Amino acid sequence: MNASLPGFPFFHYHQDQLYLEQVDIAALAAQYGTPLYVYSKAALLHAVSSYQQALAHTPSHLVCYAVKANSSLAILQTLAQAGCGFDIVSGGELQRVLTAGAKANTVVFSGVGKTRAEMHQALKAGIKCFNVESLQELDVLASVAKEAGTQAPVSLRINPDVDAKTHPYISTGLENNKFGIAYKQALAAYQHAASLPDLRIVGIDCHIGSQITEASPYLDTVNRLLALIQQIESHGIHLEHIDLGGGLGITYHDETPPTPTNLYQPLIERLHAHGLQSRELLVEPGRSIVGNAGALITQVLYLKPGAHKNFCIVDAAMNDLARPAMYEAYHEIVELKRHTDLPAAPYDVVGPVCESSDWLGYDRQLRVQAGDFLAVLSAGAYGMTMSSNYNSRTRAAEILVDGKSVHLIRKRETVTDLYAHEQLLP
Repeated sequence: MNASLPGFPFFHYHQDQLYLEQVDIAALAAQYGTPLYVYSKAALLHAVSSYQQALAHTPSHLVCYAVKANSSLAILQTLAQAGCGFDIVSGGELQRVLTAGAKANTVVFSGVGKTRAEMHQALKAGIKCFNVESLQELDVLASVAKEAGTQAPVSLRINPDVDAKTHPYISTGLENNKFGIAYKQALAAYQHAASLPDLRIVGIDCHIGSQITEASPYLDTVNRLLALIQQIESHGIHLEHIDLGGGLGITYHDETPPTPTNLYQPLIERLHAHGLQSRELLVEPGRSIVGNAGALITQVLYLKPGAHKNFCIVDAAMNDLARPAMYEAYHEIVELKRHTDLPAAPYDVVGPVCESSDWLGYDRQLRVQAGDFLAVLSAGAYGMTMSSNYNSRTRAAEILVDGKSVHLIRKRETVTDLYAHEQLLP
């Protein structure tokens, strides 16, 4: 008998074993070892389709997946084949998406600290545009474009001073954040960009944060952008595209974020009401594409009862999944095998790293014994990309499941990989 996990439709129990699509996850853990990242191709494509359907009635649109959420080549390849563009924040990410088969003219380059080398790299590749975040960046980009003998396509990222009502570490649209050009300075910045012959203005961009679970901050942002667009274009500066950024949240525990359709329908209606329906519309989702498509699989090493807490010590740690330690983030944790003969008990699920911040979940009711496997859900985004080698721990392997098919998309690191570029003193 199958029983889907609420909020995670591509994960389900079959005869008390957790499956991803049609694959027994415990069999993957036994074959490839743990910690192990597993992803569902069907979940990725379903998420992309939800954005494409939400924007289907716009004359022109591009879903630019935010590569920082998960940059594994097979994930990028899957999304490129599904028609996605890409939002990048480094030259390394640009090289990754091109290696994965993306077309450079579907790539937008964000980030506050682009180097001259990265600018040259992106211009040579022929990216769609640079999302410029400061006046000095405009001047440097113009200089680089002149050196390259070309014009750089630019879109200015505007900071609208809108509260995204999310964790302060992932809020990017307030005036005290480092991102974007201040709303009050935007017109002057566009006029300055227009005066630089080596730049070509193509759009306007805004991104207010991540893990946003309600529509109101987006509506506030679009209202501010619309007023600004009218002001900019009244000065003879035409904007070919409008980039509304990303940041739509997912369900980690009990959040109920809007669907892409419910989010973008009122935003598109506002654009139509202002006569902007012909402009290309860009969005930059990341977490909402890949977050709930993936899980981190870990094995229980020891159960350690204490006077006030019970500890479930597992082989995954904060170096594998940094979000709990970094943001005090909640991830659902479920057993791969449901024991009906074991009593449930509260456990703090912790890893082997020598830090008290090395935890994956507090006070979880689990039916487990040493040797069992657990799945840490909602780990597809900001899991592998933020992982590290702290304590000289090797990074996990990654698996992409496609129906009954299993693809190893990243081999597990070895310890010799960790010091391959180091040298002993003579």
